[in-house]
Amino acid sequence: MIKFVGAFDTVASLPNTMFPEYAFVGRSNVGKSSLINAIVGANVARTSNTPGRTQTLNLFNVDDRIMIVDLPGYGYARVSRGDALRWLYRLEEYLMTRRQLRRLFILIDSRIGARPADLDLMDFCDKNGISYQVVYTKKDKRVREQTQSKIDYNVHPAMIPEILETSAEKKTGLDALRTIIGIK
Repeated sequence: MIKFVGAFDTVASLPNTMFPEYAFVGRSNVGKSSLINAIVGANVARTSNTPGRTQTLNLFNVDDRIMIVDLPGYGYARVSRGDALRWLYRLEEYLMTRRQLRRLFILIDSRIGARPADLDLMDFCDKNGISYQVVYTKKDKRVREQTQSKIDYNVHPAMIPEILETSAEKKTGLDALRTIIGIK
């Protein structure tokens, strides 16, 4: 059973639980909320066609064993520079201080490939020893660009070598994520 715990504006306001956390982050409009809904098999995370809708740290409790964290997107959202910087600092604070974090999933739209903002986040994680795994989303869609930058785990010491490929719409690639997270 999955239940919405809450939407939190600050890291300090997050509940202090002992449950392991699995966080999802990516550029705005990468499909984070849709992927979370597909993984848990319920519409718990709010989805929208408007980039930048997730503006808080959203926690979901799975079977009183695991927390899934839907983090705000970065990159495209039409918000003030001040808001974008506050979101960035909040993300960094979450990643640096949240001892419950077991894995960060960095979502990348497979049609577009990694962008500078994605690579900057990966570099931040590498420099700070924050384990992460790259997940390509929207694998059911046609690739728009042929010149995607390849992600080489040899250059990223904190990266889990296996890159996952998913489609929330077609429900593909979800079993690997469920296994990592511990959802049956």
